[in-house]
Amino acid sequence: MANAVLVVDMLRGFWEEGYPLYVGEANRQIIPNIRRLLEEETAKGSHIIFLCDSHAPDDKEFEMFPPHCVRDTEEAEIIPELQQFAHEVIPKTRFSCFYGTNLEERLRALNPDKIIFVGVCTDICVMHTVADARNRDYLVEVPADCVATFDQEAHRYALRHMEKILGALITGPPAEGTGTR
Repeated sequence: MANAVLVVDMLRGFWEEGYPLYVGEANRQIIPNIRRLLEEETAKGSHIIFLCDSHAPDDKEFEMFPPHCVRDTEEAEIIPELQQFAHEVIPKTRFSCFYGTNLEERLRALNPDKIIFVGVCTDICVMHTVADARNRDYLVEVPADCVATFDQEAHRYALRHMEKILGALITGPPAEGTGTR
């Protein structure tokens, strides 16, 4: 068996200046780290799945967050740096990538040794999906230098929570500027 790597919300709407949920220039350093990890995991035979916000124009989430990553817009496209790895894409509309998607079925079919999570936002979609993966008894790894969010305090909290409460393995040093564990 191989690993499954879940790439969460690596979309232009989070990574390009000018969009309402831009995570900021300092966080861009996780992109080459993710690319390197995807190259390594692909060479090992791991399965890569991109999980991408794909909201309707009137999505209820926009009552909390500004409209973002509306389906069929440029903002909802995978960033160019990672597009070559996006052979399987699952659109999502909520914080947990399991909610309203076929992710559970895909993982059941793949039966991975473990699930590796990368992407944004550490304290929102990454953490909520990690919780749901752990509730399904998957072994979970989160490389600290491959996740980021808007708020460094929330980033640190999410890494600690995923490790201490959810039982995820947090590996590697955090990316510089994204906070420490």
